[in-house]
Amino acid sequence: MTPARKKRMTLIGVLILGTALAVGLILKAMNENVMFFFSPTQVMAGEAPKNKLFRVGGMVVEGSVVRVPNSVKVQFDLTDNAKIITVEYEGILPDLFREGQGIIANGRLDAKGNVIADEVLAKHDENYMPPEVAATMQRVADKDGSIKNKM
Repeated sequence: MTPARKKRMTLIGVLILGTALAVGLILKAMNENVMFFFSPTQVMAGEAPKNKLFRVGGMVVEGSVVRVPNSVKVQFDLTDNAKIITVEYEGILPDLFREGQGIIANGRLDAKGNVIADEVLAKHDENYMPPEVAATMQRVADKDGSIKNKM
C-alpha cells in the first residue's frame, strides 16, 4: 500500500469511528430523555418505572383536590375510569386545572406508590383531551361496555 493510500484509509477509519461515536452519544442522550406515558391502571399494575420520570394521565376525580394551607402543595386523585392514583404536586397549577377534566402529570413514583409530579399539564379548551388519555379511557370503557364508541 502506498503512503498516500495508507493516509487516506486512516482518515476514512477515523471519520467512521467519529461518526459512530457521535451517533452513539446522540442515541444515549435521547434514550435518557424519553418520558413514557402510563395510565393509572398501568401505574397501579407496576408497569411504570420506579426511579425514572414518566407521564401519567387521566381525569381529576371530583372532590379529590386537597390544598395544603399557606403553601402551593396540592394533592389530587387521577383516574382512567378503572383505577385511581394519587398525585402530589408542589407548584402553581395551570389556570385550566379543575376537577373532572383531563390532565397529564410528569413525575416519578414515591415509596407509597403516589406520583410526585414535577409538572402538571391541563387541557386548553373544553373539548380537548390528550390523545393518550382519550385512548386509555376508551379502552377501559370498551372493556366495561359502559361507554360505546360514538363514531
